[in-house]
Amino acid sequence: MTKPILIIQLRPEDATSDDEFESIKFYAGLQDSDVMRIRAEQAGLPELDLDACAAIIVGGSPFNVSEPEDQKSTIQKQLEADFFALFDAIVARDFPFLGCCSGNGLLGRYCGAVISRKYGEPVGGADIKLTEAGRKDPLLKGLPASFRVLLGHKEACDSLPPGCVLLASNDSCPIQMFRLKNNIYATQFHPEGDAEGFIVRIHTYKHYGYFPSESAQRLIEAVEHEKVPEAQSILKRFADRYRS
Repeated sequence: MTKPILIIQLRPEDATSDDEFESIKFYAGLQDSDVMRIRAEQAGLPELDLDACAAIIVGGSPFNVSEPEDQKSTIQKQLEADFFALFDAIVARDFPFLGCCSGNGLLGRYCGAVISRKYGEPVGGADIKLTEAGRKDPLLKGLPASFRVLLGHKEACDSLPPGCVLLASNDSCPIQMFRLKNNIYATQFHPEGDAEGFIVRIHTYKHYGYFPSESAQRLIEAVEHEKVPEAQSILKRFADRYRS
């Protein structure tokens, strides 16, 4: 029997969390029976048995690891501690992991990178370029050297986390995707992102400081026309690789 993929989410709002969950499943080619779901923002991470799942995918979050410690909520501090403990187990086993956006910040911080607002990017579409290592990586091999993604983040890695391999970059945010060991991945962009889901997020997060709230309608009109099939294919490649 094929083991399920564990999807860990960190979004407190039901609308954005549910939309993200459905999008991850859809673009990864997964059914409900293929996944387990944990909304870690509700009570932190439970004790996980990595032998019970094939891989882990972590979605985005309004939490920022670069926030001053005295400004972090109790649940955010718990989540960061929980993830650092989880990464100890994941890294020791080189266990299949894909962190999307907030997963990038959590893994980058765990690896020792400085996370700051230096390379934040506005909500919307952007072009990224694969590095030479990226063009050879199993999740990216055969994709165009440059392709469109959907993103929007306040913070990012200032530089490549120690011990990691840079897979994709662009001028506005040099660390767009990296790999640790052979099976541990992080993307700054959202491979599950599509126009419909990003419109949900724009409505939800328009007062969270990602963009001026008065620009929400303009952003919606811009993302309505974004197509990002290459980015979305990364989820399918990840799921297919590790479920088999």
